[in-house]
Amino acid sequence: MTEQHEPDSRPRFAARLDDWFHARRQKRALARGKLPGVIPYIGYGSPEWIRVLGRVLYLRSDSGATAAEPRGPRPHVEQVGRVRGWRSFTSLHVPYHPVRVLIDGEPVTEIVSDRGGVIDSIVPVALEPGWHTVTLQTGDTGGVDAPVIVADPRARFGIISDVDDTILNTALPRPLVAAWNSFVVDEHARTSTPGMPVLYDHLVAEHPGAPVIYVSTGAWNVAPALSRFLERNLYPMGPLLLTDWGPTTERWFRSGKEHKLRELSRLAQEFPEVKWLLVGDDGQHDEQLYHEFAIRHPGNVAAVAIRQLSVGQAVLAGGRSKARLHQGVSGVPWVYGPDGATLREELRSIGLL
Repeated sequence: MTEQHEPDSRPRFAARLDDWFHARRQKRALARGKLPGVIPYIGYGSPEWIRVLGRVLYLRSDSGATAAEPRGPRPHVEQVGRVRGWRSFTSLHVPYHPVRVLIDGEPVTEIVSDRGGVIDSIVPVALEPGWHTVTLQTGDTGGVDAPVIVADPRARFGIISDVDDTILNTALPRPLVAAWNSFVVDEHARTSTPGMPVLYDHLVAEHPGAPVIYVSTGAWNVAPALSRFLERNLYPMGPLLLTDWGPTTERWFRSGKEHKLRELSRLAQEFPEVKWLLVGDDGQHDEQLYHEFAIRHPGNVAAVAIRQLSVGQAVLAGGRSKARLHQGVSGVPWVYGPDGATLREELRSIGLL
């Protein structure tokens, strides 16, 4: 019996140690006059509901973490959560803290952050399709604006995109990618995959109103930096669905594969009429994940587009996936290419462009 319980006891101990360390830091933050504040992330939804995303952190009262008003089809997000680089992981989250949600200045509901300070809640609304701004408030006054994209209910096509090695190049071994994205100071060192912004731009132009959602195994801490990467490289703006950081009561670290599958299945349920173009790379996991999703939800997949890594990139990524042997079983078309220009021609050949 002892051996049976031992694997579970270590993650629980790590989680308790993490909570103890956090409590000590929390006392110091309060003593220095820091107050709970919200770092808003881009949310999404339908005319009847929105998914509000953000994180509650202890911030200086003069930090002024705000999100700019959406401006047309491409909201300016430069000021969305200026917590960046290694500071993102030294910031102190506020667990289980109430947050008021206001629309047009009127309180709508109250939500609560989770153990890691993350806000991830569904809020009933009545909004027109397009970009909107909701206000998230932790104190008696003020608040921060969070951009939200409301999908057009008539949309029948959307894009779900991976981030690392698909649209963003780090040229580092896979085990170091998370550390790079987390702790690098100069975020301009991240480069975009050639042709991918143009590909996405053409897809959105060909399918007006198509939602664009980025799903990554990265931590919520780097969401502001990734949003600035999207804007700087002219990718269509959209929500980033990331995961939390640190140990849980069940395991040392969260499973990136389970996170992606969970988010894919959720999007299929939330938008049952949308057929998604799934974009990823052939470095280890994306092909297998998309294959499994296409088998479970063939009616929700328009096609799968896989960016082929170079030999050097594949070595850094830990090798290539073997899932290509299973493609086509669900009847969903798959296309391959080393860059956005090649993928664009391949998607044109199957009628998506």
